Amino acid sequence: MRDVAELAGVSVKTVSNVLNDYPYIRPATRERVLHAVDELEYRLNTSARNLRRGRTGLISVALPELALPYFAELADEIIDAAEDQRLRVLIERTGADPQREREVLRDGLRVGDGLIFSPLGLTQEHEPELPGDLPLVLLGERIFTERFDHVTMQNVQAARAATTFLLEKGRRRVAVLGVHPGEVGGSAGLRLRGYLAALADAGLEPDADLQGEATFWHRDTGARAMAQVLDTGARPDAVLALNDALALGALHELQVRGIRVPDDVAVIGWDDIEEARYSTPSLTTVDAGRRLIAQAAVERLVGRIADPDRPPERLEMPYRIVERGSTGAGGGAA
Repeated sequence: MRDVAELAGVSVKTVSNVLNDYPYIRPATRERVLHAVDELEYRLNTSARNLRRGRTGLISVALPELALPYFAELADEIIDAAEDQRLRVLIERTGADPQREREVLRDGLRVGDGLIFSPLGLTQEHEPELPGDLPLVLLGERIFTERFDHVTMQNVQAARAATTFLLEKGRRRVAVLGVHPGEVGGSAGLRLRGYLAALADAGLEPDADLQGEATFWHRDTGARAMAQVLDTGARPDAVLALNDALALGALHELQVRGIRVPDDVAVIGWDDIEEARYSTPSLTTVDAGRRLIAQAAVERLVGRIADPDRPPERLEMPYRIVERGSTGAGGGAA
C-alpha cells in the first residue's frame, strides 16, 4: 500500500480510503490511486484486514441438498452475491437431517462470520434451538421467527396465480404434484393452500384423485406422482407441479403414456431452473425470485454481522410466471 501511495503521490490513508470505497474522495485522486493499483498489480490483503476486524471474511450456507437443481443454482447465486461483498462462501449440505442441521448451527461461528440457513429437517418446534449469538439469515418455510432475518417466497400467492393461469386457459381438472398430506407450514402445505384457493375462486371443488403425493421433490418422484394420479382414472387436463424437478418427471410419464403436452395436458412447474428452458416441450414455470433471495440473504447477513442489534426483517420476494411450450406458448412472462 505504501508503494501505491508513493506512485500516486498521496498518503497511505488516502489509498486505504479509496480501496474501502470511502465516499469523500476527489474523482481525480481516486483515479490516480486506482491507476497506481493497476500498474503495481496491488491486491488488498483481505485476510489481514478481516483478522484486524475480528472476522474471517467467510460465511457459511447450509442447504438440504445440491443434487436438486434449485438448491445448486441458489448456492451459485449466493456465491456471486457474496463475491460482490468480498466474501467467500462455505457450502454445507445437511441432507435435511435434523442432527446435521443442529451441528451446522452449533459450529456456525467457528467456521465463518455468519450463516445463511435453509432448514428442512428442523421445524417450527425447534425454533428455540436457534442460537441467539449467531449472525443468521433463514431461508424457506420450515421455521418462522421474529428473532432472525428471514428471506422467503410468496408461496401461497404464487401457487394461486399459477393455478389461476391454468384455469384461465380453459383447463378445469388441474392436478397438483408434490403434496405432503397433513403439512400446513412447509412449502408443500403453503403451495397446496394457494392451489385450493384458486379452485375455490373458480367455483371448483378439489378432487383428491388429482393430488399426487411426493415426499421428496425429484424427477423420479414426479413421474411416480403423475402415474399415481393417472392410475386412479382421473382425467387431468393440467398439472401444477410444486417444483420443476417434479414437473420434468411428470412430462416424462405423460410422454411415455402417449399423452400430449400441452394439447391434452398443460404443465407448469416451479423454480425456473435452467433445465426448464431445454425440456421438450420447454417448461412453463414459476420464477419465485431465487436470484433476489440470494442477493437479499447475503445483504441481510452482511448487515447483521456489521450491526448485531439491528431489527430483524422478513422479506418475501416477488414472483412471475414464465410461459413456455408446456402450456402452449413459445416464451415470455405473465
